[in-house]
Amino acid sequence: MIELRDKVTNEPLGTISDDELRFLVDELEEESPTDRDYYISSDTIDMLEADGAPSSLLTLLKRILGSEEGIEVRWIRV
Repeated sequence: MIELRDKVTNEPLGTISDDELRFLVDELEEESPTDRDYYISSDTIDMLEADGAPSSLLTLLKRILGSEEGIEVRWIRV
């Protein structure tokens, strides 16, 4: 299992599967091979949706984003 956490507060935000993580890694820009954080905005979610993201991942990201403009999330393997 992969847990998404708020990068600032370290609050757990939800879990995703290995396949969903692989999709994020393939789709989103990483600054280095050890980079494990992403900035998620409504534009990011729209792009992921257009590229065929799993509906469970989209639902989680939309819930995490809520009414915020964007949020930094990081992932850890649990």
